[in-house]
Amino acid sequence: MQRKLFVTTALPYANGGFHIGHMMEYIQADIWVRFQRMQGHQVHFVCADDAHGAPIMLNAEKQGITPEALVAKVAAEHIAQWPQFHISFDFWHSTHSAENVELAQGIYKALKANKLIVSREIEQFFDPVKEMFLADRFIKGECPKCSAKDQYGDSCEVCGAVYSPAELKNPYSALTGATPVLKKSEHLFFKLSDKRCVNFLQKWVEETPLQPEVKNKLAEWLAVDPETGLRSLNDWDISRDAPYFGIEIPDAPGKFFYVWLDAPVGYLASLKAYFAAGGAKANGEPRDFDTFLADNNVEQYHFIGKDIVYFHTLFWPAMLHFAGRKEPNNVFVHGFLQVTGEKLSKSRGFGPTPSKYLDLKLNTEWLRYYIAAKLNDRVEDLDFNPEDFLARVNADLIGKYINIASRAAGFLHKKFVGRLLKVEAKHPVLAAITSSSAEIAALYDGREFGKAVRRIMELADLVNGFVDTEKPWELAKSDENNAVLHKACSIIINAFHLLTAYLAPILPKLATDAAAFLDIKGYDWSDTTRLLPAGHQINPYKHLMSRIDKKQIDALLEAPQEGDKDAPTAASKSSNKSAPAPANDEALVPAEFALQPVEAPKPIIIQPVAETISIDDFGRIDLRVAKILDAEYVAEADKLLRLTLDLGIEQRQVFAGIRSAYNPKELIGRLTVMVANLAPRKMRFGESQGMVLAAGDGTNIYLLAPDSGAVPGMRIK
Repeated sequence: MQRKLFVTTALPYANGGFHIGHMMEYIQADIWVRFQRMQGHQVHFVCADDAHGAPIMLNAEKQGITPEALVAKVAAEHIAQWPQFHISFDFWHSTHSAENVELAQGIYKALKANKLIVSREIEQFFDPVKEMFLADRFIKGECPKCSAKDQYGDSCEVCGAVYSPAELKNPYSALTGATPVLKKSEHLFFKLSDKRCVNFLQKWVEETPLQPEVKNKLAEWLAVDPETGLRSLNDWDISRDAPYFGIEIPDAPGKFFYVWLDAPVGYLASLKAYFAAGGAKANGEPRDFDTFLADNNVEQYHFIGKDIVYFHTLFWPAMLHFAGRKEPNNVFVHGFLQVTGEKLSKSRGFGPTPSKYLDLKLNTEWLRYYIAAKLNDRVEDLDFNPEDFLARVNADLIGKYINIASRAAGFLHKKFVGRLLKVEAKHPVLAAITSSSAEIAALYDGREFGKAVRRIMELADLVNGFVDTEKPWELAKSDENNAVLHKACSIIINAFHLLTAYLAPILPKLATDAAAFLDIKGYDWSDTTRLLPAGHQINPYKHLMSRIDKKQIDALLEAPQEGDKDAPTAASKSSNKSAPAPANDEALVPAEFALQPVEAPKPIIIQPVAETISIDDFGRIDLRVAKILDAEYVAEADKLLRLTLDLGIEQRQVFAGIRSAYNPKELIGRLTVMVANLAPRKMRFGESQGMVLAAGDGTNIYLLAPDSGAVPGMRIK
């Protein structure tokens, strides 16, 4: 049955260019969307620029341009970049649009008619020079706890204290330096604490298949405090006073919607503009926005980062429900992207940016593959490790997959004019690949992309094992072997074709290039089980993808120099914050979802070479290629991981002191090197039956891995 899917990603703030975290989210969503399209489902994948708020207004003023001009300038950069990472949005819009004004105001009116909007007087700091109310991020002063100077109005970076702006000593406006004054104003609130909202949210959370981490956090937010008898849900301040760049509240002169109200409405606005532009048709006619969203069969999904869970799982579904609109079927939450264990920070110029990646002319599908190989369906942070990036692309993607085609195509053209023989689907190699279709489809649908990649690479290992066994380069030496050679190469090319279909959601351009090489139209999911026909003629092989040079990664991770477009500004340099400021003014990031600081890696110390040994001494050590079947933490040991290793002829359990360097789940499926004849060692939590090899000094650890083509059990000499 064809599904009808409405899919979005979080809207990037139109105050600057993309960061690499945006691309991680877009890649995750795009892989899922491409898979659904390959299944034949109807997908509408849209996004927009989040174009409102005080930071945009102030930044535009600083640049001497209008907010509209700033938003347009940033939008042009965004629109130019995402296609280069092969993100297949159907439509890109802006929250500064007629559609968003109409929808935001309409939702507000519906909420007000439901008696969920109330007016209250609040007291807030006001800049008498700028003549505007100040969000917490625009107020600085001395910490009320430790007296550290130049701290923001919500928390101290020195002692970690959390407080309200009114508690700051000697507060001043970060905009003008003036001493702010407390001033009263009428604000509008959405009554999230209303019993109707609470009851709805409890039911929505119970019935929606949210990730366990998200569901648990929502249970906390919706729970009743046993001491006070109150819930932690607060009514939401949805208005801001002029001057403010945003959407005017229709019945409140001088008031504007807080940016976080109209930003998610931008999802709907983008879809509406897409339909109005005729981009999506039904029976030859443009789709009707209201009719589409009123269809109970439509599924609505949002991909977001963990820092905006509060908005998307409390305010957003409640707003939609009580405005008479469809609520999300699910909200897919991911963690943050780090580089070698350290948080990305635009203010410190730390971490790669999409613009730099493109400027260096790096293949964007390298990044897509690497991100996919690390993604799962949980709310976990991902680590961009340069060495791991190099290994996964060069050893796995190029060494295991790409090279399969090159190992057979030349012989087919040299001896058989590129034509394939009929091969049997029941051949062990081809049967293993085609029979994995349902398994890999389930992994894609469940956003377990890392597991899907591991399974595909296991199948690639199987194919390479077949190539090594058949040795087409040996068969090609004599025409007497032509029949065997022709069959072997036809099997290899068919296997490459099937693997390409599996990788197409992750590597769309590569799949297109491979389809041209194989002389087929393109890929859908049926190609994961459909062989190329007898007599089919492939085109001459052209190199499909190059390897990464380590120098390219080094250049990507270099800190930006003064004058570079990615260099931190003078204002951002003055901040000692380890994480960039929230995208929107007053963005709410629950402390429980915040990343904890991680120590920077210490420099590696190179030890002197050990005493000389004889070749006989070395010969006594039985080094074997081993495949990591499973990896898990050892609760009783803070340095060890328990590894289950496949030695080809048997399985072994090894306890390895690599916990500080590796996440267990990322090791599963990797090949490594082990000492197979080391005497077993009994430990209090089990027996260690060997040793894996790693380089490093105890602090920096790098697990050894064999080159492409190695299989478990091979002896290393």
